[in-house]
Amino acid sequence: MRKTTLLAAAALLGSPGLTLAQNTPEENNDNVDAPFVRNIRADRPGQTITAQVLRAGRFQLEAGTQRVAPALGESMLNSGATLRIGFFNSMELRVSQPHFSGYQQRISTGEGERFETVAGWAPLVVGSKFMISPNYDTRTQVAIMVETPLPGTGSKELAVKGLAPSGRLLVSQQLGERYGLEANFGFSQPGMTVADIEKGQFIGTLALNGPISSTTGFFIEGYGIGRGELSTGTTAGLYWRPLPLLRLDVNAGRVLGGAAGGTATVGAGLAFKLGK
Repeated sequence: MRKTTLLAAAALLGSPGLTLAQNTPEENNDNVDAPFVRNIRADRPGQTITAQVLRAGRFQLEAGTQRVAPALGESMLNSGATLRIGFFNSMELRVSQPHFSGYQQRISTGEGERFETVAGWAPLVVGSKFMISPNYDTRTQVAIMVETPLPGTGSKELAVKGLAPSGRLLVSQQLGERYGLEANFGFSQPGMTVADIEKGQFIGTLALNGPISSTTGFFIEGYGIGRGELSTGTTAGLYWRPLPLLRLDVNAGRVLGGAAGGTATVGAGLAFKLGK
């Protein structure tokens, strides 16, 4: 009798433990089906990059074009694409390459400095995102991103001689079921030496995005870039999702302060995801 009672008690106490042990963090997460989690999120447009890290086996291609019109001087057209690949261990690999048309390049000569208009492919930029938050669907998502352009890639006129690393802390906070705040804080430098650190620039951004309807939404951000003199600006845009894994956007922005104050931007792009 005593043996039977002990076995029955063990069965009753053990069953819930076994059931919970079989559940994954996602299955126990009531946020897993929130539209902010399930809808496609892009690292474009603007300066803000989302803290979302793609799951292993997922691919996301983002491409766009933007016209930059400074207060003084000629306009420039920027185009480019970013391929994001989800890997195991909560990591995402990234490959980007911009194309500039009408880029004003500063050239140092024995008589001083002059500007020359060039066009071509900028260096290939490679990087990774590393997820810090406990799982993919938590309401607060945190990640670290590191990137650098690769020497010897791109057009000869725009090539770099060495690595120029940059890093960002990415934070995303879900508001309700659909809205979200995205914040970035980072630093970039033009090389790998101690002297290059002194030439580095900080960046800080804060963006709000959310729905207008079931397939349309908005994006607005403010940002600051610089070190001694800070360039500040804002970008706003609208997006449309004709398919769950396809997002199209139009955007416009303006540099409000700093050396490039008065510069206006207008652009459009898309983001497309493969994988469940």
